[in-house]
Amino acid sequence: MRDPYDVLGLKRSATEADVKRAFRKLAKQHHPDQNPNDPKAKDRFSELNAAYEILGDGQKRKAFDAGEIDAEGKPRFRGFEGFGAGGPGGGFEGFAGGPFGRRGAGPQQFDPGDIFSEIFGDAFRGGGMGAGMGAGTGGPRGGPAKGEDVAYELKVTLEDIVSDRRHRVRLPTGREIEVDLPKGVADGQVIRLRGLGQAGRGGPGDAMMTVRIQPHPHFTVEGTTLKIRVPLPLEDAVLGGSVRIRTLEGEVEASVPPMTSGGKSLRLRGKGLPGPSGRGDIIATLDVTLPAGGDAELAALMRKRREAGS
Repeated sequence: MRDPYDVLGLKRSATEADVKRAFRKLAKQHHPDQNPNDPKAKDRFSELNAAYEILGDGQKRKAFDAGEIDAEGKPRFRGFEGFGAGGPGGGFEGFAGGPFGRRGAGPQQFDPGDIFSEIFGDAFRGGGMGAGMGAGTGGPRGGPAKGEDVAYELKVTLEDIVSDRRHRVRLPTGREIEVDLPKGVADGQVIRLRGLGQAGRGGPGDAMMTVRIQPHPHFTVEGTTLKIRVPLPLEDAVLGGSVRIRTLEGEVEASVPPMTSGGKSLRLRGKGLPGPSGRGDIIATLDVTLPAGGDAELAALMRKRREAGS
């Protein structure tokens, strides 16, 4: 693995705040969810996580700078000088529960997944954003098991997806929290809420929240595109006019040119659902409507046009 300073683009004199700031910026930029068409994004993101595990932990960073561990956090073999007057423990302190002992043995176990709550909001605390960072219910190797995960379904509307409002959730454990929906969330997407599951000797499990998008009475969804049908009065189809089109934030007015046929579509750019490349569009298909209850003059005109064409 590359030098963690190079991975995060930092000098060795970087402060703790510099390290955190660099990781926040790069993690948000290179997360696989933000780069769905880039197969290398996952590898870059994993490399960033590994670098931050070293430089984001004061003790590990000090050990790395001193050459005691490598870029993967593994102790460097430095000979057998420890078997001098100080006894066998002198040169191998780390292997016996010292700074490089069993993971989780120290009083303050470092967890880079926690920073994702700051970058992406509470909904990403160790979830899909934390892939490869030790998620799951098993405890550290040789340590007590974590508590069980719990499952929860969050039902949302299309309007919820485009709004910035937070959702108050009562988990099966009885705990109430507020979560932010990630941009571009999809129906059936599972979000891991780290540490919000059942309690256990090795720490609490996680809450697995499945997002369920409710059917909409007016829109059909195709990716980030929303489709809707809009009635167009016959006189406006012939002479031109305007129609009001529903969006997730309210209605907008759109112009219709003269002699518009039924089935023509109008596109409202940036009014659809959010996605990795921005918001999609609304496609409104116009349905020409005839006067309710009939129209004698219109019927007479149509008969005249039919006779003229025969």
